[in-house]
Amino acid sequence: MRKKNVWIAGLVTQVMIAMLLLLAGSPSVTANDQPKVVNAEVKIDNFSFAPETLTVAVGATVTWTNRDDIPHTVVSTDGVFKSKVRDTDEKFSYTFAKAGTYPYYCSIHPKMTGKVVVQ
Repeated sequence: MRKKNVWIAGLVTQVMIAMLLLLAGSPSVTANDQPKVVNAEVKIDNFSFAPETLTVAVGATVTWTNRDDIPHTVVSTDGVFKSKVRDTDEKFSYTFAKAGTYPYYCSIHPKMTGKVVVQ
């Protein structure tokens, strides 16, 4: 009878540990294994936006910082946002309230393009 009680106690302990691990949860991962960013920065340098594509959560604020020696702008292709001309080290921020894909470019240098994906 004592062996049976020890076996049951061991089983109960294992079940309790398993339940605690389940309750502790596990980290979540998005479908494409890229975490959603709450707030993010895009660097403007060497006539490019980096990162070129950025994925953020709804409500995230993205800040573009001009690290180039010449002026640039950040202009949404669908008119959602538009910065003034930003000189070296100047910033422009926009908060994305709705999910969607937001392509943008520099109006001074239209070959400079980027995209913000809001999920």
